[in-house]
This record gives sequence, C-alpha cells and structure tokens, in this order.
Amino acid sequence: MPRTRRDRRVALTKTRKKGLELKQHVIKDIRDNIDSYARVFVFNIDNARNKKLKDVREEWKHSRFMFGKNRVMALGLGRTVSDEYRENLHKVTSLIRGQCGLLFTNCSKEEVLKWFKKYREKDFARSGNIAPDTVLLDKGPLTQFCHSMEPQLRQLGLPTSLQRGIVTLISDYKVCSEGDVLTPEQARILKLLGNEMVEFKINIECVWNNDGTFEDLRNENKENVSNVSKNEKSTNGDSEVKENDDREEQNDDKEEEENDEEEEEDDDEKEEDDDDEEN
Repeated sequence: MPRTRRDRRVALTKTRKKGLELKQHVIKDIRDNIDSYARVFVFNIDNARNKKLKDVREEWKHSRFMFGKNRVMALGLGRTVSDEYRENLHKVTSLIRGQCGLLFTNCSKEEVLKWFKKYREKDFARSGNIAPDTVLLDKGPLTQFCHSMEPQLRQLGLPTSLQRGIVTLISDYKVCSEGDVLTPEQARILKLLGNEMVEFKINIECVWNNDGTFEDLRNENKENVSNVSKNEKSTNGDSEVKENDDREEQNDDKEEEENDEEEEEDDDEKEEDDDDEEN
C-alpha cells in the first residue's frame, strides 16, 4: 500500500522520557552524599518560594540540599531494616512525607538548628493560604495606584472609580477576615497593597549521624514554638496589666478632681448663705 502524502502534525516539544535512568541517578546521588557527609537532616518548608530557597542554598554552599519524589528518596535511604543503606536510615525514611527534602552537611546539629530557627522571611500570601489578620480599606483615594490600574482593581472586586485622575475607593471594603481561606482575587489585592502575610521558614524534622545514631527533632521544634507563644502571651499580659493600672490611675485622678469641684461648690454655697444672713 502506498505511503500517505497527507500533512502530519509533528510535536516540536517532544522530549525523551527520563524514567528509570533519572530515578537510578537520584538513588545513587543520595547514597554518595550519605558516604560523603557526616549528617543527614530531613526538613519541610512552610510557604515554599523558589527565590527564598535559592538564597538558602547560597548560604549553605558547603552542604547539599536534595529534593525529589518521596518514594525515590525513600528507596535511596531504604524503607525497612533489611534494605536500608546504612544503620537506622529506615527511621529517616519514616519522616519523608509531604513537601520535604534532605540536607547533607558536616555542620553540627546545634549549628543547623540555631541557623534555621533564626531564618524567617516574610512573603505575600497565595490562594489557599489562611489569612492571619483582617484587612480593611477605608473609603477614599488610593494614592499608591496609578490611574491605569483602576480597571484591574475593579475587576478584582474593589469598588473603585477615577476621580480627577486619582483611583478612589467609593465605600469601605473588607479584603479578608482573620481565618479566611484566601481566594486568588484576595491574594492578588493583598500583593498589590504590599501586605506580606505569610512567613517562609524551614523546619528540621530529624537528624541521622554517620555513626548510625538517629534523633527525632520534632519535639524540640514544638517546645520552641510553645516558648515563643508563652513569651508573647506574657508580654501581652504585662502590657494589659500596665494598661489596667493606667486606667485605674486615670479614674482615681478623675474622682479626686470631681471631689475637689464638689468641695469648692459647697464652700461657695456656704459663703453665699453667710452673706445672706449678714444682710
């Protein structure tokens, strides 16, 4: 049968599947790093951002960060006692879940924990994040926006109009309430307003040392978080006590002033009565 001469669509974006080769390369890379470095840390990321992660990699050039499919990383470490690459690595595998990665380093556990506890970076919230605060916009001009932004703001749901070339909010508007799951429109408005709601941070889950010892660090992270919250509560409590004391002092001062005024009025009345009797 003769070959057809019809035009055929050729996909220019066609690429070769990496498949098994890539998985084997990742497994080999993990095992080589286990032999090269003294410690392996499992970490997870809150509010992951590529740019922030790139900055962390720059700070930790002496170490190695690895990401990949959790199942492939688990194969590299070993899922059970029988197939683990080194002693107690199956315990590390049990904590590989969700959005996590591996950190191979020669730094001590104390250095790693100290650095990552301090590292916090504010960033803009995205759709699906929970709003930590309530954001309200008052009626009036929005001078931070140029006139060409007005149609975009209106499309996002803001009640705006152009008045003398200035973007103006016609009425008060609530962008989001505390505890709300943000929509794409709300996240976009908050970004345009420059309101950074979320925090990029890396949480250390566990550490494995090349002598075969394993340590779960999740409880330490919880204790640190609870200590921070306790300190915040104590400072808030102290400030509330101070405010109450100030209010009590103000009330006492007002009462004293009122008593003084009453005494002066009584004295004036007595003087008037005495004058009437003399007359």
